[in-house]
Amino acid sequence: MQTKNLSIVTSKRSGYVFIDASNLWAAQKIKGKVFDFQKLKSFLVNTYDFSSIQIYYYTAYPKEGTRDYSTESKHKFYYYLNKALGIKVVKKELKQIVTQTSLGEVVIEKGNMDVEMAIDCVHHIDSYDTAIFFTGDSDFLALVNYIKNKGKDVYIYSSKNNISRELKTGASGFFDILKIEEDVWGKEIVHKNKNK
Repeated sequence: MQTKNLSIVTSKRSGYVFIDASNLWAAQKIKGKVFDFQKLKSFLVNTYDFSSIQIYYYTAYPKEGTRDYSTESKHKFYYYLNKALGIKVVKKELKQIVTQTSLGEVVIEKGNMDVEMAIDCVHHIDSYDTAIFFTGDSDFLALVNYIKNKGKDVYIYSSKNNISRELKTGASGFFDILKIEEDVWGKEIVHKNKNK
């Protein structure tokens, strides 16, 4: 991705970044690495020449006792994002919904954060010139149009297999996370051993 060719005209631009953790995780699994959020923050500041940036990270976490492994590392990660990098973590417990199927009773987990993202985006709309979304969900198209109608720029970051056509074409620009040329990646993904 040739981010250096991105035309940013104004100085003293403020940016708000809204990260859908589940959508971002899908891209990270394809890459086989997790994002280094300190590097990602610097990448965004440099790319858009932001004088100020605020990042929101939206995530849902497993209810205690629903996993056969510890989820403590997740909460340590959230603490690190907030305290070390100034990223505002908006989190909630995954909701468990019991559903009857032809195979019997199954538990479906849901942790959609769309409403929380939309509320924060609209609430802070007078605080930023540019909104950046890390998501591919077509449900955000109406929000993107609303922000653009307020005279703001809106950019979408996702992977090509995880982005809706409507959202890709509706924003001011779309960038494939997996094609970012700058170094924004961290450690390789290590899958948990659920037998421990």
